[in-house]
Amino acid sequence: MSLAAIKNFDWQQELFAGLLADRVLLVLVLALVSLGAVMVASSSISLAALPDPGYSDPWFFARRHLVFLVLGFAACGFVACTPLALWRNYGWVMLLAALVVLVLVLIPGIGTEVKGSKRWIRVGPINLQASELAKFCAIIFFASYLSKWHKEIKANSWAILKPLGILLVLAAFILMEPDLGSTVVLMTTVLAMMFIAGIKLWQCFLLMGMAAGAFVALILPVDYRMARLRAFLDPWQDQYGSGYQLVQSLIGFGRGEWFGLGLGNSIQKLHFLPEAHTDFIFSVIAEEFGFLGAVVVIGLFGALIVKAFMLAKEAIRQDNDFACFAAYGVAVLLACQVFINVGVATGLLPTKGLTLPFVSYGGSSLIISMMMMGLLIRVQKELQITPRPLSEAANP
Repeated sequence: MSLAAIKNFDWQQELFAGLLADRVLLVLVLALVSLGAVMVASSSISLAALPDPGYSDPWFFARRHLVFLVLGFAACGFVACTPLALWRNYGWVMLLAALVVLVLVLIPGIGTEVKGSKRWIRVGPINLQASELAKFCAIIFFASYLSKWHKEIKANSWAILKPLGILLVLAAFILMEPDLGSTVVLMTTVLAMMFIAGIKLWQCFLLMGMAAGAFVALILPVDYRMARLRAFLDPWQDQYGSGYQLVQSLIGFGRGEWFGLGLGNSIQKLHFLPEAHTDFIFSVIAEEFGFLGAVVVIGLFGALIVKAFMLAKEAIRQDNDFACFAAYGVAVLLACQVFINVGVATGLLPTKGLTLPFVSYGGSSLIISMMMMGLLIRVQKELQITPRPLSEAANP
């Protein structure tokens, strides 16, 4: 896309056209962010009311979440009205942006350390989580790269080394923070995109085996990761220590039963369950809305992920490679992050600090999730088939 075309581009018309291109996608996103706003207010109210952490305002987190939501909608609108050709042509800029933020967060005085991890960069009143921005940038870059070189990747087995090397560099920087959960999500997403690009099955299994071996090597020597693994295998063995968080989460699921205790009636959020408004918000949902409420939330995510896969399939049919890889990357990333968050809350997976997209409190996660939805909206808009005028149809 030329500079002249960008200058003459009708951003307002493209935004409204994109939002109305697929009402199903829009309804699913609105349902999830609405649920998130309600549940953040419900799950954080007791913590925010405490004077000791310095909040003394029951609606502290709820207000900040709404501000992040407004910023998220603005970011979604920007992405939704930006032509895919622009993202495709400047994918390398997104890679540079990812590398810059991942390096900056590790520099003393720039990166903010919380609980032993340097994952945030202070930008005015908010903290930008570097790994969240890197996820979006990685999807754009690898979608751009694979759309240009997927034929070479299919024909030459060694062609995967370049994108694989770039992926390993990104993963290494994220691990330095450290953030193992985001590393798993990023690597799973990009490897899935490379599989769709045409890497051979034996290469896929080899890469998966190497990744699994690397993660085992990262877990075994580190005491706190081994403690989390032991707590996952038997949380009741140390229910007041390393297994405390998982035990309290499971109690929340048990209390919810089929129909829940009702909105606002969770007991676990009253300082029993740590991180109730962030990593373990799904447990509060299950306690207040029960098994049926939890199933509805998973169903909303499932429908959104299936919708993204359908967009990728339609992009393949229309030979739009970049749109295909972008939509597929968003679908896999969302599926992976939802699976990990729900799996951790239910005891299916070891404890990992990953938010539930659109629902958990967390400014960076919410804004980046909305940007990914803007990308899906743009894909849907550009995949629409514009009917030809009758005069052209009569005279092909």
